Amino acid sequence: MTQQELLAIKQRFGIIGQSPLLNRDIEVAVQVAKTDLSVLITGESGVGKEHFPKIIHAFSSRKHGAYFAVNCGAIPEGTIDSELFGHEKGAFTDAKNEHKGYFEIADGGTLFLDEVGDLPLQTQVRLLRVLETGEYLRMGSSQVRKTNVRVVAATNLNMRQAIDDGRFREDLYYRLNTVEIRVPALRERKEDIPILFKKFALDFCNRYQMPPLSLNEEATRLLQESYWRGNIRQLKNLAEQMAVIELDHQINADTLRRYLPKEENQQSIVLRNPQRTQEKDYSHEIGILYNMVMKNRQELDELKEFIMSGSQRNDAFTTPPTIITAPTETSVRKPIEAEDIEGSLRVEDGERERIKKALELSGGNRKVAAEKVGLSERTLYRKIKEYGL
Repeated sequence: MTQQELLAIKQRFGIIGQSPLLNRDIEVAVQVAKTDLSVLITGESGVGKEHFPKIIHAFSSRKHGAYFAVNCGAIPEGTIDSELFGHEKGAFTDAKNEHKGYFEIADGGTLFLDEVGDLPLQTQVRLLRVLETGEYLRMGSSQVRKTNVRVVAATNLNMRQAIDDGRFREDLYYRLNTVEIRVPALRERKEDIPILFKKFALDFCNRYQMPPLSLNEEATRLLQESYWRGNIRQLKNLAEQMAVIELDHQINADTLRRYLPKEENQQSIVLRNPQRTQEKDYSHEIGILYNMVMKNRQELDELKEFIMSGSQRNDAFTTPPTIITAPTETSVRKPIEAEDIEGSLRVEDGERERIKKALELSGGNRKVAAEKVGLSERTLYRKIKEYGL
């Protein structure tokens, strides 16, 4: 493609810049327009991805057909299927009339799906079908419809990460990404930054009837070295602010710094992740485990006190049983009095008789019985089942 042809395309679609990366993207868009291949346009937010679907449509055999741009991220999840594929009357509560979707009204033309990475998984399944077969169903209908639409999609997602996270179907990604056009970030087009700023500043100064802005050499260098996280959109906003606010339109570096974010030169992620990964807070789980440990300690101390009190009242014991000592001391309930329950020859028998006697004295009230024998109510309930009481 000659320089004259490139310049004509840029002027037609409002593209400013001489970056080799930008020029290459335009050439690819024009070349792929001659086919019906699906195209995925990637790049950060604010780099101007919306220009390339228009170029593809204008240089394709569908240029006389309809062109629709749909922002998938701006349509609520509950209505996106209806917007894309249409619905029948009565398909849902508010469906008072039938509705044609974009795939129907754009038949024979081009459909640009911006922010395609934000589509719900259910809609992704429908989109994959229409891309592969040209067939789709309106919501609330079983009638298969046909469409002949060229799909161009765009996203600022990290699609590989989205696939790994289960938020985007891998088969749909490969179907959309037959040809990929990656639009460079503004910081990758340093030579274009002063030109873009001058164009934006001139437009805003004319709009607000202000004197034209001009940058000195140091300010120009600072402009080019800045990171531009928001890309062209951020540069345009900066030019508008300065055109309105600054009384002295001879801009130096100190003046420019007041409009640049403090983190402007810090590196950021090139493509956004669909779901930022954060370290999981395990404080809740730790609290649960801590409570369980402390509860078990208390029961261990209660069992120790119970066995020791039983062994002291049992003449048959000549050697006390081995006791596992809890790491820390905890308060225990007062054990049952010796005159209430008599000892037995075995620890298990003695424990069974104590629990049985405590239940009798408490009239079957397990909570009261548990307090008498110095056990927790849960442990007492387990012992009752174990001893068949």
